[in-house]
Order: sequence, then structure tokens, then C-alpha cells
Amino acid sequence: MNVAAILKAKGSDVATVSPQTTLSEVATFLTERRIGAVVVMQDRKVLGIVSERDIVKAVARTGAQALGAPVRDVMTSRVVTCGLNDSVDELMDSMTMGRFRHLPVIEDGELVGIVSIGDVVKHRIAETVMETEALRLYIANG
Repeated sequence: MNVAAILKAKGSDVATVSPQTTLSEVATFLTERRIGAVVVMQDRKVLGIVSERDIVKAVARTGAQALGAPVRDVMTSRVVTCGLNDSVDELMDSMTMGRFRHLPVIEDGELVGIVSIGDVVKHRIAETVMETEALRLYIANG
């Protein structure tokens, strides 16, 4: 199973904001869309990513006034990405080692999707269930 299969199942819609968007606006956007992160873009270029965790850290550091700050001040600018041919195992390793839950998908220099840890777990479970069923049928038909 690879990233292309995950995006085929879930879709390739990616929530994006500009670097000038305030943290308050991002928090509202995340809540309305029921998502955990957005990609920060300008002129079709990925500049960063901001998650719920980034917002909480900003508020913990500077209080409620952090919500008026532009997202460029708190976003993660060294964005780890993946490609359509990356495997689920590669994603799990990358997310575990980097301690993040969202990976933008880049293909030919363009943002084509985003994969969350929830997507990875869901597809890994589906893959395991299929393997188990195949083994059960193999044993039963011996």
C-alpha cells in the first residue's frame, strides 16, 4: 500500500492558508473542517505547515495575544513531505521519527494531497485485515 492508494480512497483535497492568516483564523478553520493541520502556501509554493499543536504552543508561550499573530510566525517551515510512491511503512517511520502527524504529498514539485497518521493507521489496518483473510482462506482451502 502506498500514498497514491491512500489519496485515491480519501481524496486529494488539501486545506491551505496564506502566511498572513492569523492563528485565530486558522483555529476556526481547523475546527470547522474538523482537521488537525493546514499547509501554508504562497504562489503555489509550500512555505510551511501549522497544526493544532503549534497553536497551543504559541498560546502557552505568549498568551491569548498569540491568536492575533500571523501563521508565518509559528508555522513549521522545515516541512517533511512524501511522494505518491512512498509506502505506508515509510510514512509510519517518518511520522514516528519526526513526531508529527501530517505529511503533505508532493509530486513533480506540486502539492497533490496530505496524509495524516489517521489515514496511515486506517489503511494499515485494512491491509492487515486483507492479509489475515487471505491466510485464513489459504489454510481453509489447504
